[in-house]
Amino acid sequence: MHCRVVVEAAVPVFDVETEDEAIRIAISKTGEMLNPDLNYVEINMGERTSPSGEELPPAFIAADEALVALELEMTVFNVEREEHASRIARKEIGQLLENIPLEVISIEEFEDEDDAEDDESADDDDAETADRDDESEPDESAGSETETEAADDDDEILPEFEDLVE
Repeated sequence: MHCRVVVEAAVPVFDVETEDEAIRIAISKTGEMLNPDLNYVEINMGERTSPSGEELPPAFIAADEALVALELEMTVFNVEREEHASRIARKEIGQLLENIPLEVISIEEFEDEDDAEDDESADDDDAETADRDDESEPDESAGSETETEAADDDDEILPEFEDLVE
């Protein structure tokens, strides 16, 4: 199972005057701490709401210092369950973002695209084979069945071993 984990981080920023400046600095600061080791982690602005449900900007500024909410998204592969993915993401990100509080806000399971394509192509092949079987008329002579079985046996033998079989 693969999971996409989103972790919220509260990044402190100093000597800022505007929310936009605080957000830019927080994203840059977080990117520097994560790269090059975790360059696959996506950094986005976080979403904050007041208790009444009003949407707030991701940065809170007081006395030229800001606390910025960022969402860090990473993909964790081959995990047993969502809790396992959560622990891996927190550990990987937390090791590089020292003294920055983290909280897992969402975990989303997804299917590997390669596996999905393989499953779809196998389903398509099965459907095509079934269509061909429906279209072909069965030949009731024993000789043609024996020839078909012999052809199937030849297909099962690998080309490099044909010389050994003869």
